[in-house]
Amino acid sequence: MAVPKPGGGLLCDLQAALRLKIEELMERDALIDELESELDAKDLLIGSLRTELDRCENVISPMMIFQVSERVDLHEPQRTKRQAISAEPSALDPSRLTDVALTSYRKSKESSELIQRALMDNDFMKHLEHGQIMTILDCMRPAVLDKGCRVIREGDDGSSVYVLEEGTVEVSKEGKKLCTIGPGKVFGELAILYNCTRTATVTALTDIKLWAIDRQGFQTIMMRTGLIKHSQYTDFLRSVPSFQALPEDVLSKLADTLEETHYNDGDYIIRQGATGDTFFIVSEGQVIVSQQSASSGEQVPPKTLSTGDWFGERALKGEDVRTASVTAVGAVTCLVVDRESFKQLIGGLEEVNDQQSDDDDDSKAKRLADDNFFSRLTLDDFDVVCTLGVGGFSRVELVRLKSDGVRSFALKVLKKRHILDTRQQEHILSERRIMMELHSPFVIRLYRTFRDPKYLYMLLEVCLGGELWTLLRDRGSFDDGNTRFYAACVLEALAELHCKGIIYRDLKPENIILDHRGYAKLVDFGFAKKVGLGKKTWTFCGTPEYVAPEIILNKGHDSSADCWSLGILIFELLSGSPPFSGSDPMKTYNDILRGIDMVEFPKKITKSAASLIKRLCRDNPSERLGNQKNGVKDIQKHKWFEGFNWDGLRQGTVDSPFMPTVDGPLDNSNFDDFPADTEDPPPDDESGWDQEF
Repeated sequence: MAVPKPGGGLLCDLQAALRLKIEELMERDALIDELESELDAKDLLIGSLRTELDRCENVISPMMIFQVSERVDLHEPQRTKRQAISAEPSALDPSRLTDVALTSYRKSKESSELIQRALMDNDFMKHLEHGQIMTILDCMRPAVLDKGCRVIREGDDGSSVYVLEEGTVEVSKEGKKLCTIGPGKVFGELAILYNCTRTATVTALTDIKLWAIDRQGFQTIMMRTGLIKHSQYTDFLRSVPSFQALPEDVLSKLADTLEETHYNDGDYIIRQGATGDTFFIVSEGQVIVSQQSASSGEQVPPKTLSTGDWFGERALKGEDVRTASVTAVGAVTCLVVDRESFKQLIGGLEEVNDQQSDDDDDSKAKRLADDNFFSRLTLDDFDVVCTLGVGGFSRVELVRLKSDGVRSFALKVLKKRHILDTRQQEHILSERRIMMELHSPFVIRLYRTFRDPKYLYMLLEVCLGGELWTLLRDRGSFDDGNTRFYAACVLEALAELHCKGIIYRDLKPENIILDHRGYAKLVDFGFAKKVGLGKKTWTFCGTPEYVAPEIILNKGHDSSADCWSLGILIFELLSGSPPFSGSDPMKTYNDILRGIDMVEFPKKITKSAASLIKRLCRDNPSERLGNQKNGVKDIQKHKWFEGFNWDGLRQGTVDSPFMPTVDGPLDNSNFDDFPADTEDPPPDDESGWDQEF
């Protein structure tokens, strides 16, 4: 028998097998490359189809005609400055909402079913809770109009949303027919979010029957249901011994984390011996707790728990094994929180408060000297050099001190009549109070204010590096490093605001300005509000592409809305456009309500950046990064910011990605040119409201 050479045949076999495996891997790599190419092609196809679908929807959708703004002219530059929207401050007192009586209107079973179907089919209304939809249905009032009557007139202010039950209406704009609407459709829904001008006329083609609810009624329902539920949840939590020592603001946040879970008769909610990390409060119904003794094996007498009782508390402390079984008796609703969510919240606000930095004596002395100096100045002490910017409610002038020509400032000028006409008095006064309280190098400084019969004036720190919006417009988008720097500046500003219980509510590139070093600062605090820690507010305000879902749905919002907007800002800086952008505000809002997971991220956004954006833009505010255990510190610790020099940023030693050219204190070359304001507004006839200025 021949003896093979040691290892010879085996080595050849292994080499052959290796070559075969390499060939298989190469074929697999080629297949992967081919599939990726196909995927890229399909992505492009999906993008083009999406664009075409949006175009078609804009042509056929009856909803588009009731929006506050017109479609963008395709011949104009695509990047134009966006105007923020602010609803009039709510006249509703949250503390007395439970006493407000809602008027209900009798409806037949058929009418109720038609209205419910219409609301559930509507892109906006379907995102409301079932109980809210049923209450809206109950409160809708009937209206009967004859053929030829106008339901909505183009140019009028809108305040009601309608459901058409019988008949047909025609939609026309500037005398031209757009479409017809038949029974079972909702129209005019933007008007229940905030005051807006109707952009089309709706005329009855036949005798029609409508159901309607106005903005006041809708907002009452939304605020009332949200507040009652939140109050109930907080009371449940307060009854649990382990939670009684929690501060009220933490308890409020924990109440927002609770999720409703429903069980049928006989369902096991938990089983003895199973592992679990969830805590339960019985919200509705009863459950039976049964337990088998570990020592004797005998059944312990069962115990019944009902509304307000709780179980599974040990799971929040890390004890996984369930010591009893819990079974539903009839239909049961439980409020549930898991261990991870609990850990993310408990103790969080104390750490957020730690972010407040005590000013040193030099800073306090400098501020005192500044206050002393500016308190002696009048408007006559300044010369206007040029206009730096024009906003929805104001214009900003570059001014210099007559006695010292090298000292320049920004003077924000607001027309008092315009403030009164738009009912923005409280916003303006709030802006002044908030800015006087802020002392951050990442927030524009307000030195003092003036007033006369026609105008209000705010004397501000001037930053001559230009607007971040202009830089983004000219460059198209930024890379990871540049975006990280600007996002970090914004985050430092938000940290200062949030630790003082202030929410900003209008974050966007238009409201970020660069100083002479290229560092970014937040400007325009017209929509900022001091709500306090753990408190909410309900006024709809912000720029459509940037508003958080809870603002759109009128659920009440807090500083977590700024975390959402930060995610949108990072997306826009990296890609050149925001993730949610429609041809009209209502389409944008509906896209926002569909969620960030429905957005296709461009490939230029890295995985770590996408991860941060998605964690900032969670639908549930309590799940957003920045609104959890360590506040904004959790954002700073995200892997996208890994290696970033936060101390250097605060000390001003980090190089900015763009160093603007600023040739002296009067150089406005980094700003666009604006025409002079020739309007001469009437004086304010209502005296007293502006005494604070």
